[in-house]
Amino acid sequence: MKRKTAILLGAGARGNIYAHYAKECPEEFQIVGVAEPDRARREQFVKEYGIAAEHACESWEQLLGQPKFADACLVCTMDDMHTKPAVQALTLGYHVLLEKPMANTEAECRQIEQAASGSGLVLSVCHVLRYTPFYSKIKQLLDDGVLGQMLCMQQIENVGYWHQAHSFVRGNWNNSETTSPMLLQKSCHDMDIISWLMDSRCSRVSSFGSLTHFKPENAPDKAPLRCLDGCPAAAACPYYAPRFYLEHPRAEKDGFVSAITTDTTRKGILEALESGPYGRCVYHCDNNVVDHQVVNLEFENSATASFVMTAFTEDCNRTLKIMGTRGELIGDMEKNEIIYQVFNDPDPVRITVEMPKVKNSYNHGGGDFYLIRDFVRAVQAEETAQNKTTAAQSLQAHVMCFAAEKARNRHMVVEL
Repeated sequence: MKRKTAILLGAGARGNIYAHYAKECPEEFQIVGVAEPDRARREQFVKEYGIAAEHACESWEQLLGQPKFADACLVCTMDDMHTKPAVQALTLGYHVLLEKPMANTEAECRQIEQAASGSGLVLSVCHVLRYTPFYSKIKQLLDDGVLGQMLCMQQIENVGYWHQAHSFVRGNWNNSETTSPMLLQKSCHDMDIISWLMDSRCSRVSSFGSLTHFKPENAPDKAPLRCLDGCPAAAACPYYAPRFYLEHPRAEKDGFVSAITTDTTRKGILEALESGPYGRCVYHCDNNVVDHQVVNLEFENSATASFVMTAFTEDCNRTLKIMGTRGELIGDMEKNEIIYQVFNDPDPVRITVEMPKVKNSYNHGGGDFYLIRDFVRAVQAEETAQNKTTAAQSLQAHVMCFAAEKARNRHMVVEL
């Protein structure tokens, strides 16, 4: 099939991950335009992908203001900047890959869904868990009836203490007033995967949780506003920024270092920590999103699910347990391991799923790679039926998130 082209709106961490597919499979995919407000990031991206000067813009408005010159548009802007570019790209005839969450309000999510519906264009929301070998295998087992009728599910998102500190205390998603609630930003993946595995609509939601630990009253004695300003607790504090960004094995692997500066030398990192948001004490930030939350869900088929999101874990991982009328299943996404036991069978069945064999770095258990691959192939075929994560499908997960936040804030059970 003919190679497809795309423009990228937002050359941050997520945008760069999807752009990698152009390097992995250049015969299938090419990035031909970029909009990125950070000049250093924009120039770095232009150089890396050979973008023509006229197609490298500071704002998405400038890039989408040009006559259509590509097949697809990857919308990887900040959460509150998804709706207008997504709708405009569809109006111009671009197929759209839209980073989650779709938008920060239910009304805007519905606006995007309405723009995509009937357009004849592919719009894929980046619910990458649906594309992982891990969850795909679990979905196959459930569809095959191995566990009988599924009646109960428990899903845990172990955010990781270091990931929480980077992204949701110091970072871009630390304040729901300027971005989105923690559940919507971090865990709409989980609401979507629970909905997908349940294969039923959610009918009732309750939720509890709060910001408890990352607050000024929990700061070590005499802790300064910034880690590099002589913090007396530096040796013992697990959130001490210089140690994390210079020594933690996940800092470079997961792209956290490149998120704070384009100069990833030791000198460049320390300079960024001296003045940028990522050098702040985690107890003296402007954060307000929760650091732990539980959500209880009831579905129209009478099945129930519970979801736990917690910052206070060593691992950054998802685990789940599913209970059906004929058996039970436990899974660990980090280990790519699934174990299920059919009642009355003598031994459990152990499955280790295979990861994609690719050259570039992808996250989410291979889901990033398979999502962008399937999006490109759907665009090649111009076949919306191949799309696993349409706006209509994604809307259910977003409605569940909005309902859970309403339930948490108002101490009530929300009927959907």
